[in-house]
Amino acid sequence: MLDANLKTQLQAYLEKAVRPIHITAFLDDSDASAELQSLLRDLKEVSDRISVTEQRGGERTPSFSLTSPGHDIHLTFAGLPMGHEFTSLVLALLQVGGHPSKLAQDVIEQIRSLDGQYRFETYFSLSCQNCPDVVQALNLMAVLNPNIQHVAIDGALFQQEVEQREVMSVPTIFLNGEVFGAGRMGVEEIVAKLDMNAGKREAEKIKAKAPYDVLVIGGGPAGAAAAIYAARKGIRTGVAAERFGGQVLDTMAIENFISVPYTEGPKLAAALEQHVKDYQVDVMNLQRAEKLVPAGADGLVEVRLANGASLKSKTVILSTGARWRQMNVPGENEYRNKGVAYCPHCDGPLFKGKRVAVIGGGNSGVEAAIDLAGIVAQVTLIEFDGKLRADEVLQRKLHSLPNVRVVTSAQTTEVLGDGSKVTGLVYKDRAGGDTHRVELEGIFVQIGLLPNTEWLKGVVELSPRGEIVIDDRGQTSVPGVFAAGDATTVPYKQIVIAMGEGSKAALSAFDHLIRSSAPVETADAVAA
Repeated sequence: MLDANLKTQLQAYLEKAVRPIHITAFLDDSDASAELQSLLRDLKEVSDRISVTEQRGGERTPSFSLTSPGHDIHLTFAGLPMGHEFTSLVLALLQVGGHPSKLAQDVIEQIRSLDGQYRFETYFSLSCQNCPDVVQALNLMAVLNPNIQHVAIDGALFQQEVEQREVMSVPTIFLNGEVFGAGRMGVEEIVAKLDMNAGKREAEKIKAKAPYDVLVIGGGPAGAAAAIYAARKGIRTGVAAERFGGQVLDTMAIENFISVPYTEGPKLAAALEQHVKDYQVDVMNLQRAEKLVPAGADGLVEVRLANGASLKSKTVILSTGARWRQMNVPGENEYRNKGVAYCPHCDGPLFKGKRVAVIGGGNSGVEAAIDLAGIVAQVTLIEFDGKLRADEVLQRKLHSLPNVRVVTSAQTTEVLGDGSKVTGLVYKDRAGGDTHRVELEGIFVQIGLLPNTEWLKGVVELSPRGEIVIDDRGQTSVPGVFAAGDATTVPYKQIVIAMGEGSKAALSAFDHLIRSSAPVETADAVAA
């Protein structure tokens, strides 16, 4: 199952385990069970701390649970955790084997103190780059707290179960049989939903923070670069981000990041966050900014957060990024995660053998249609313009696929459903005016990005498209407030460009500080 190189790497990792790891496998006569047997044999071969017991049947087959003798751990994988989930398996083995997590100690204690009984079930797909964060978070929580159980389920392998529970996007999390959440979630976000007082405690901590020299709002590539460049100047720097990594977390393959031939979004996002934390940067995750107040008599810009707290700083860098643009038609919001999806890599496997539509004929839309064509029964690509806008090489590939239909000059006007899931859509022929109904089970929206700037309206100058207007130094219309990345008027929304713009904004903010009358306060001085 595992090649020699992977076995060698795995053997080195598992040497970090300090206690026995026992695996109980639940098998049947399927090919998937045979593959799981092969995987477990390889695991046992590379570590003498691993023992395996096999049983016939079980709640789900094939599946396997992990525990350690003398420890009350309830952690199960249903299916084969390969692809993006192989890392989740390795981490689970290490943590069950007693290797300590890098999670902050206060969060570990918060998990251990959770009362009640929590049975989590997470549906994932092996091609989903968002799923491992959820799987790894809940696996760790199951290791830390015996009241927490977690089963990670491969939705493509247990498709009948997925249909019965109407799971139409991954990751989807059930808690004690009810939907708990959908989409990427980290440990801190999950714990915050379980611990009702966590938000209030975090707000009180934020209220007590001293003003910053540079406060970065947003934790994507632009925000990370801005924070690093500011911190390297030795000034007090903070980052408030709704989710560190931003859109990069939703990016599958990155092949144009100069000097790195290939990487994946979550891996790059983790590297960005670690690089920021290598400096004296105060990172505040899960914080959504709601209002910007320009500097008053005290010379400090204020940023008010959704939890009721506020932060003050001599300069602010806005790097709030962008999100998937919606169609804004009836039924879209009602059936979001119930057939309306925005990530073909994540959710595509759930529509195996079904009919889907892709909305958008640019590179993203055509790439999505090509990927989905290998999984689903039929793809209908709908483009508003009179022709596709994707690169010619992608168009040639698309037109070569027998199960793809392309409709141009078409405007989607409604998403149809039966109350629980998508059943079709309606589009209007922009040339003739006729309306057409397409029967299908899934709709993947790929029509570009929308800047996350609604909270800045009336304070900072925005373009007609909602982008923050900046000059060649990253300065906005508000003194002391700079901006960078996909939320701004800078053309070409690319990771490498966002990083450069974030670095420039930080240098401009520092220049603003040294030219202002207020002295720059270093991080070392605050610590003293």
